[in-house]
Amino acid sequence: MILFIKLVLAHLIGDFLLQPNRWVIHKEVNKVTSKYLYVHVLVHFVVTMFLLWDFQYWKLVLAIVISHYFIDLAKLYTNPFFKLRSIPFFMDQALHILVLYICAYSGNLIGQTIFLLEKIDWALLTAIVFVSYPAAIIMGKLLEGMSDRIELDHKSLPGAGKYIGIIERLFVLAFIILGRWEVIGLLITAKSVFRFNDLKDSNSRKLTEYILIGTLLSFGIAIVTGIIYIKF
Repeated sequence: MILFIKLVLAHLIGDFLLQPNRWVIHKEVNKVTSKYLYVHVLVHFVVTMFLLWDFQYWKLVLAIVISHYFIDLAKLYTNPFFKLRSIPFFMDQALHILVLYICAYSGNLIGQTIFLLEKIDWALLTAIVFVSYPAAIIMGKLLEGMSDRIELDHKSLPGAGKYIGIIERLFVLAFIILGRWEVIGLLITAKSVFRFNDLKDSNSRKLTEYILIGTLLSFGIAIVTGIIYIKF
Protein backbone atom coordinates (compact mmCIF):
# COMPACT_ATOMS: atom_id res chain seq x y z
CA MET A 1 0.00 0.00 0.00
CA ILE A 2 2.85 2.41 0.86
CA LEU A 3 4.41 1.82 -2.55
CA PHE A 4 1.14 2.67 -4.31
CA ILE A 5 0.66 5.80 -2.19
CA LYS A 6 4.17 6.99 -2.99
CA LEU A 7 3.60 6.40 -6.70
CA VAL A 8 0.35 8.38 -6.58
CA LEU A 9 2.06 11.20 -4.68
CA ALA A 10 4.84 11.31 -7.26
CA HIS A 11 2.23 11.44 -10.01
CA LEU A 12 0.39 14.34 -8.35
CA ILE A 13 3.62 16.28 -7.88
CA GLY A 14 4.82 15.67 -11.44
CA ASP A 15 1.50 16.22 -13.19
CA PHE A 16 0.20 19.20 -11.22
CA LEU A 17 2.78 20.87 -8.98
CA LEU A 18 5.75 20.68 -11.36
CA GLN A 19 4.00 21.18 -14.69
CA PRO A 20 3.51 24.88 -15.55
CA ASN A 21 0.58 25.84 -17.76
CA ARG A 22 2.96 26.99 -20.52
CA TRP A 23 4.26 23.42 -20.74
CA VAL A 24 0.72 22.14 -21.22
CA ILE A 25 0.01 24.70 -23.95
CA HIS A 26 3.31 23.95 -25.70
CA LYS A 27 2.54 20.23 -25.65
CA GLU A 28 -0.95 20.76 -27.06
CA VAL A 29 0.42 22.85 -29.92
CA ASN A 30 3.53 20.83 -30.80
CA LYS A 31 2.47 17.39 -29.56
CA VAL A 32 5.19 14.76 -30.12
CA THR A 33 7.77 17.40 -31.09
CA SER A 34 7.25 19.39 -27.88
CA LYS A 35 10.40 19.46 -25.77
CA TYR A 36 8.28 19.90 -22.65
CA LEU A 37 6.65 16.51 -23.21
CA TYR A 38 10.03 14.87 -22.64
CA VAL A 39 10.98 17.23 -19.81
CA HIS A 40 7.65 16.36 -18.16
CA VAL A 41 8.38 12.63 -18.41
CA LEU A 42 11.88 13.18 -17.02
CA VAL A 43 10.44 15.12 -14.08
CA HIS A 44 8.15 12.18 -13.32
CA PHE A 45 11.12 9.80 -13.35
CA VAL A 46 13.20 11.96 -11.02
CA VAL A 47 10.36 12.68 -8.57
CA THR A 48 9.27 9.04 -8.42
CA MET A 49 12.80 7.77 -7.85
CA PHE A 50 13.35 10.42 -5.18
CA LEU A 51 10.20 9.44 -3.27
CA LEU A 52 10.91 5.71 -3.49
CA TRP A 53 14.59 6.29 -2.57
CA ASP A 54 15.57 2.82 -3.69
CA PHE A 55 17.47 2.22 -6.93
CA GLN A 56 16.12 -1.32 -7.22
CA TYR A 57 12.82 0.18 -8.39
CA TRP A 58 14.38 1.80 -11.47
CA LYS A 59 12.82 -0.73 -13.88
CA LEU A 60 9.39 -0.22 -12.31
CA VAL A 61 9.75 3.56 -12.54
CA LEU A 62 10.97 3.31 -16.12
CA ALA A 63 7.88 1.31 -17.04
CA ILE A 64 5.69 3.93 -15.38
CA VAL A 65 7.24 6.90 -17.18
CA ILE A 66 7.17 5.14 -20.56
CA SER A 67 3.48 4.40 -20.14
CA HIS A 68 3.01 7.99 -18.94
CA TYR A 69 4.60 9.23 -22.16
CA PHE A 70 2.30 7.20 -24.42
CA ILE A 71 -0.83 8.03 -22.39
CA ASP A 72 -0.03 11.75 -22.54
CA LEU A 73 0.72 11.47 -26.25
CA ALA A 74 -2.61 9.74 -26.86
CA LYS A 75 -4.42 12.50 -24.99
CA LEU A 76 -2.71 15.21 -27.04
CA TYR A 77 -3.84 13.64 -30.30
CA THR A 78 -7.38 12.77 -29.17
CA ASN A 79 -8.16 16.10 -27.48
CA PRO A 80 -9.69 17.64 -30.67
CA PHE A 81 -12.25 14.81 -30.88
CA PHE A 82 -13.88 15.79 -27.58
CA LYS A 83 -16.19 18.74 -27.13
CA LEU A 84 -15.49 18.84 -23.40
CA ARG A 85 -11.79 18.99 -22.55
CA SER A 86 -12.54 17.51 -19.15
CA ILE A 87 -13.32 14.10 -20.72
CA PRO A 88 -9.81 13.34 -22.09
CA PHE A 89 -8.31 14.89 -18.94
CA PHE A 90 -10.12 12.49 -16.59
CA MET A 91 -9.54 9.55 -18.94
CA ASP A 92 -5.84 10.40 -18.93
CA GLN A 93 -5.70 10.57 -15.14
CA ALA A 94 -7.65 7.33 -14.74
CA LEU A 95 -5.22 5.50 -17.04
CA HIS A 96 -2.23 6.88 -15.13
CA ILE A 97 -3.65 5.72 -11.79
CA LEU A 98 -4.48 2.31 -13.28
CA VAL A 99 -0.87 1.91 -14.44
CA LEU A 100 0.40 2.88 -10.99
CA TYR A 101 -1.93 0.35 -9.38
CA ILE A 102 -0.79 -2.43 -11.72
CA CYS A 103 2.88 -1.60 -11.14
CA ALA A 104 2.52 -1.33 -7.36
CA TYR A 105 0.77 -4.70 -7.03
CA SER A 106 2.33 -6.52 -9.98
CA GLY A 107 3.43 -9.34 -7.68
CA ASN A 108 -0.12 -10.08 -6.49
CA LEU A 109 -2.41 -8.08 -8.76
CA ILE A 110 -5.36 -10.49 -8.81
CA GLY A 111 -5.21 -11.18 -5.08
CA GLN A 112 -5.04 -7.48 -4.20
CA THR A 113 -7.92 -6.67 -6.55
CA ILE A 114 -10.09 -9.39 -5.01
CA PHE A 115 -9.17 -8.12 -1.54
CA LEU A 116 -10.28 -4.58 -2.46
CA LEU A 117 -13.53 -5.82 -3.99
CA GLU A 118 -14.31 -7.75 -0.83
CA LYS A 119 -13.80 -4.56 1.20
CA ILE A 120 -16.40 -2.58 -0.76
CA ASP A 121 -19.37 -1.48 1.34
CA TRP A 122 -22.08 -2.18 -1.22
CA ALA A 123 -24.82 -0.69 0.94
CA LEU A 124 -22.91 2.58 1.22
CA LEU A 125 -22.16 2.58 -2.49
CA THR A 126 -25.87 2.08 -3.21
CA ALA A 127 -26.77 4.96 -0.89
CA ILE A 128 -24.24 7.26 -2.57
CA VAL A 129 -25.50 6.40 -6.05
CA PHE A 130 -29.13 6.85 -4.98
CA VAL A 131 -28.71 10.36 -3.53
CA SER A 132 -26.97 11.51 -6.71
CA TYR A 133 -28.74 11.26 -10.07
CA PRO A 134 -31.63 8.91 -9.13
CA ALA A 135 -32.71 11.28 -6.34
CA ALA A 136 -32.40 14.25 -8.72
CA ILE A 137 -34.68 12.52 -11.23
CA ILE A 138 -37.17 11.59 -8.50
CA MET A 139 -37.24 15.19 -7.27
CA GLY A 140 -37.77 16.42 -10.82
CA LYS A 141 -40.81 14.16 -11.16
CA LEU A 142 -42.24 15.19 -7.78
CA LEU A 143 -41.79 18.91 -8.49
CA GLU A 144 -42.80 18.72 -12.14
CA GLY A 145 -46.23 20.25 -11.59
CA MET A 146 -44.76 23.17 -9.64
CA SER A 147 -41.80 23.90 -11.92
CA ASP A 148 -44.16 24.62 -14.83
CA ARG A 149 -45.54 27.57 -12.88
CA ILE A 150 -42.16 29.12 -12.14
CA GLU A 151 -40.54 31.61 -14.49
CA LEU A 152 -37.13 30.33 -15.52
CA ASP A 153 -34.09 32.41 -14.66
CA HIS A 154 -32.06 32.40 -17.86
CA LYS A 155 -29.06 33.82 -15.99
CA SER A 156 -28.59 30.54 -14.16
CA LEU A 157 -25.95 28.07 -15.28
CA PRO A 158 -27.38 25.05 -17.14
CA GLY A 159 -28.06 22.23 -14.69
CA ALA A 160 -26.60 24.17 -11.77
CA GLY A 161 -29.55 23.45 -9.49
CA LYS A 162 -29.30 19.71 -10.14
CA TYR A 163 -25.60 19.57 -9.35
CA ILE A 164 -26.00 21.73 -6.23
CA GLY A 165 -28.68 19.31 -5.03
CA ILE A 166 -26.49 16.28 -5.68
CA ILE A 167 -23.54 17.79 -3.80
CA GLU A 168 -25.64 18.86 -0.83
CA ARG A 169 -27.25 15.40 -0.54
CA LEU A 170 -23.83 13.76 -0.60
CA PHE A 171 -22.70 16.10 2.19
CA VAL A 172 -25.84 15.35 4.24
CA LEU A 173 -25.38 11.61 3.78
CA ALA A 174 -21.74 11.85 4.88
CA PHE A 175 -22.62 13.92 7.97
CA ILE A 176 -25.34 11.46 9.00
CA ILE A 177 -23.01 8.48 8.66
CA LEU A 178 -20.39 10.36 10.72
CA GLY A 179 -23.06 11.22 13.31
CA ARG A 180 -22.65 14.98 12.84
CA TRP A 181 -26.31 16.02 12.63
CA GLU A 182 -25.54 19.57 13.78
CA VAL A 183 -23.52 20.24 10.63
CA ILE A 184 -26.64 19.60 8.54
CA GLY A 185 -28.28 22.58 10.24
CA LEU A 186 -25.28 24.73 9.33
CA LEU A 187 -25.51 23.51 5.73
CA ILE A 188 -29.18 24.50 5.53
CA THR A 189 -28.36 27.90 7.02
CA ALA A 190 -25.53 28.49 4.57
CA LYS A 191 -27.75 27.63 1.61
CA SER A 192 -30.49 29.91 2.91
CA VAL A 193 -28.05 32.82 3.20
CA PHE A 194 -26.79 32.35 -0.36
CA ARG A 195 -30.36 32.09 -1.68
CA PHE A 196 -31.65 35.10 0.27
CA ASN A 197 -30.54 37.79 -2.20
CA ASP A 198 -31.93 35.89 -5.19
CA LEU A 199 -35.31 35.47 -3.52
CA LYS A 200 -35.34 39.09 -2.37
CA ASP A 201 -34.57 40.41 -5.85
CA SER A 202 -37.08 38.17 -7.59
CA ASN A 203 -39.84 39.12 -5.12
CA SER A 204 -41.69 35.96 -6.15
CA ARG A 205 -43.58 34.01 -3.52
CA LYS A 206 -43.97 31.07 -5.90
CA LEU A 207 -40.23 30.87 -6.46
CA THR A 208 -39.58 31.12 -2.72
CA GLU A 209 -42.01 28.31 -1.97
CA TYR A 210 -40.62 26.20 -4.83
CA ILE A 211 -37.03 26.53 -3.62
CA LEU A 212 -38.07 25.84 -0.01
CA ILE A 213 -39.97 22.70 -0.97
CA GLY A 214 -37.12 21.53 -3.19
CA THR A 215 -34.54 22.12 -0.46
CA LEU A 216 -36.53 20.32 2.23
CA LEU A 217 -37.27 17.46 -0.14
CA SER A 218 -33.60 17.15 -1.11
CA PHE A 219 -32.42 17.14 2.51
CA GLY A 220 -35.25 14.78 3.46
CA ILE A 221 -34.26 12.20 0.83
CA ALA A 222 -30.63 12.31 1.97
CA ILE A 223 -31.58 12.03 5.66
CA VAL A 224 -33.91 9.07 5.10
CA THR A 225 -31.26 7.36 2.97
CA GLY A 226 -28.65 7.89 5.69
CA ILE A 227 -30.93 6.54 8.42
CA ILE A 228 -31.78 3.46 6.36
CA TYR A 229 -28.08 2.80 5.75
CA ILE A 230 -27.23 3.14 9.45
CA LYS A 231 -30.12 0.94 10.60
CA PHE A 232 -29.83 -1.84 8.06
